Amino acid sequence: MKTSVRWRILAVMMVGAMLGSAHAAGDPAAGKYKFTTCAGCHGVPGYNNVYPTYHVPKLGGQHPEYIIAALKEYQAGDRPHPTMHANASTLSDEDMADIAAYVSSFGPADEAPPVRGNATAGKQKNATCASCHGQDGNGSDPNFPRLAGQYEDYLLKALQDYHSSKRKNAIMNGMVSTLSEQDLSDLAAYFAGQSKGLTTVTQ
Repeated sequence: MKTSVRWRILAVMMVGAMLGSAHAAGDPAAGKYKFTTCAGCHGVPGYNNVYPTYHVPKLGGQHPEYIIAALKEYQAGDRPHPTMHANASTLSDEDMADIAAYVSSFGPADEAPPVRGNATAGKQKNATCASCHGQDGNGSDPNFPRLAGQYEDYLLKALQDYHSSKRKNAIMNGMVSTLSEQDLSDLAAYFAGQSKGLTTVTQ
């Protein structure tokens, strides 16, 4: 069995185990109300996190299973972000499912956003990422996030945090451990510049 195939199988098994009961369907209407607190950052196009500065990620059109998994990671402290940890810490499983159902109901962006990095180089380095996230970052596997159209600087920050193990995820930590800073930058540019991708949730 090829190494890449083994990685894919291992990844699916591990994420499936981590998600556990996260596949329960949520209520989008209830999620819209519960998203009100989130909207102060995630509902503002181009809104920036500060210290360090990078765009707050787009959530519209993301897989609901991944939204739930991410919220659980913030809740557990596996993703180090004080504001997100504080907001997620009070959420029940039902709250997470409802919010995830709401944000996932948004359609894809109309256009691919411009990027600053070398997307052409990123495409050439994309083979390993594509096995889980899809060739263009619009993968259909709900265990793995859509990346297409996400803010370039957010993607780079996430990759850097996985590389340093500041963000803890056994699959991603292993996947990016051998990549250079230039590799991370190129991949972020490639996925950020793909069309039919994520969008800002506007209430």
